[in-house]
Amino acid sequence: MTTGQHPATQPETGPADEERLPTVAEQMADQLGGWRGLAESSIPVVVFVIANIVTDLRPAVIASVAVAVLIGGLRLAQRRPVRHAVNGLFGIGIGAAIAWRTGDARDFYLPGILYGIGYGLALLLSAVIRQPLVGWIWSVLVAKGSSQWRDDPLLVRTFTRLTVLWGVVWLAKVGVQAGIYLAARRFDQLGDEAAAADMETALGVARLALGYPPYVLLLLITVWTVRRVTREHRTEPLPS
Repeated sequence: MTTGQHPATQPETGPADEERLPTVAEQMADQLGGWRGLAESSIPVVVFVIANIVTDLRPAVIASVAVAVLIGGLRLAQRRPVRHAVNGLFGIGIGAAIAWRTGDARDFYLPGILYGIGYGLALLLSAVIRQPLVGWIWSVLVAKGSSQWRDDPLLVRTFTRLTVLWGVVWLAKVGVQAGIYLAARRFDQLGDEAAAADMETALGVARLALGYPPYVLLLLITVWTVRRVTREHRTEPLPS
């Protein structure tokens, strides 16, 4: 995109260059896999939530994993990118394995909660040590491996603030899910099976509601902010 391009490799800087920049929508579609990628990654969780309500834990686990495998197989057959399908299958598979072993439906969501806590803390720590994780992810996914943004104090500050934003939002959303998870466990210990089942359903709804919507919003803010900052400095070569 922009931060990974060295000025010396660009024959000119002006309107023509800006026209060659991917749009915000194009960048977001690439990272999210488009609307199809969003839907496909959510379907296995929806299947698990519904099947667990209608039937029982084990049929729900089998159904969700089967759907995830089917989605991956269809993508392979259609020769489409399978990155998002593989990521979804990996996440579903771990949660399903834990839930199957413990016999507890809420454990299906435990890996995602633990991952979210670890990811949120890693984001905040990277901002504290002035190595913002969002900046490095940007280098890999958008700037073709270039870390030239490290030479621009404004971009470093921008990525640091964005990283803090990502970390806070990530911990907030996973905190809600963790709270529901602990509440379900507490009701189960008290012998209130109906309340525990309600909490398990609420946990599934929270997983869906707090999954992609905050992620899409954060990604939109990140792309828009970095593009705006980069565009402002486009006529000023970054320090080598």
